[in-house]
Amino acid sequence: MVKRKLYIISLDAFGASDLEFAKTLPHFQEILNRSALVKEVESVYPSLTYVAHTSIATGMNPNRHGIIHNTHRQPERQSPDWYWYAKEIKQATLFDVAKKAGYTTCALLWPVTGKSPSIDYNLAEIFPNRPWQNQVMVSAFASSTKYALEMNKKYGSLRNGIAQPELDEFVTAIAVDTIKTKQPDLLAVHLVDLDSMRHEYGVLSDQAKEAIVRMDRHLGQIIEAMKEMGIYEDTVLAVLGDHYQIDTHTVIRPNHLFLDKGWQTLDRKRNIKDWKVLAKAADGACYIYRKDVSITNKMILDALKGIEGRVETIHSAAEARKMGADEKCLFILEAKPGYYFESDVLYPFMESTAKNLPDRKLHSATHGFSPKKKKYATMLMVSGPGIDKDAVVEKGRLIDEGPTFLHAIGLKFPEVTDGRIIKKIFL
Repeated sequence: MVKRKLYIISLDAFGASDLEFAKTLPHFQEILNRSALVKEVESVYPSLTYVAHTSIATGMNPNRHGIIHNTHRQPERQSPDWYWYAKEIKQATLFDVAKKAGYTTCALLWPVTGKSPSIDYNLAEIFPNRPWQNQVMVSAFASSTKYALEMNKKYGSLRNGIAQPELDEFVTAIAVDTIKTKQPDLLAVHLVDLDSMRHEYGVLSDQAKEAIVRMDRHLGQIIEAMKEMGIYEDTVLAVLGDHYQIDTHTVIRPNHLFLDKGWQTLDRKRNIKDWKVLAKAADGACYIYRKDVSITNKMILDALKGIEGRVETIHSAAEARKMGADEKCLFILEAKPGYYFESDVLYPFMESTAKNLPDRKLHSATHGFSPKKKKYATMLMVSGPGIDKDAVVEKGRLIDEGPTFLHAIGLKFPEVTDGRIIKKIFL
């Protein structure tokens, strides 16, 4: 069987409603004109980047692939470790399937790929989370070491740690170089500029609009490299978003409610040292966990009345499981639009996100919300051999993308996935 190349470009926080502006830009327009379009793609719950990208890569819901949050449950740490490493995924990924089929694979800042044995050219998404670490050290450890060091030597001057928009400039330069010099069969690129700008300035801010313009330029650079190598027409190219964002005005820290009940103890730095009931915030959603069964559901729900009027829904564990979220939680809270959650008790119970704070940043917009929320969908464009460029599909799901991408190149996952092949995009 002739290998058909698959290139996936993830535009973090790009929503269905962004397409209207994006199609006025040259490279988005070029891609859209030759692509099947899924107009509204439903993300997963909670709609966080690492959760979403693992669902794309596995075709599974979070409770099946195991990445149920961006970060681990480490209340004793102000900055918990992220789900950086591929070994934490419980299901086969696109990279595993492609590698087994003899494909050369490359992932650039694709979440949860650290130390993946299935990625030949890997620049893992990771940052230094201990005082003795630096960016080059952790990247070299989690990535394909020789490749990461080579790329950092060539293009490291473009980056400024993990700050945007410099990081996307760095990643795009590496993508172009890798297409030309390594010619991978499977390439997955994660661009994060738009997500960063929306968090800091808001969904419809000028800064977010400028990030979409920069994204268009990066898409153009990648397309140009593909054309130069003569692979543009013969490659299945998927351009997608992982979630959208919603503007905020208030942050809530529910652990204050449990601390007041004596269900938590703190260390001298006001980190949560021990707990009987814990809130693990996921921005627009919030997991509630319980260790002490003598504390009843009613007692916890009574404590949560302290944020009444700010919570849209409290889902049970059974409902969380049905939605694909972590089934080990007791409850999952869904914030009303305008509100979001944080896990710490270091800062006030509630704060306005309009505050100008010199030492920390609150989100002007965020994600993590239920993918069922109105006007919260993302989108998918797919082009290349076997794809019907005139196909327009009204609705799809993030979990459908992995099975669809593998089908497009003649491969499939070893297990039955939660997602289904989007057959309407094929000729």
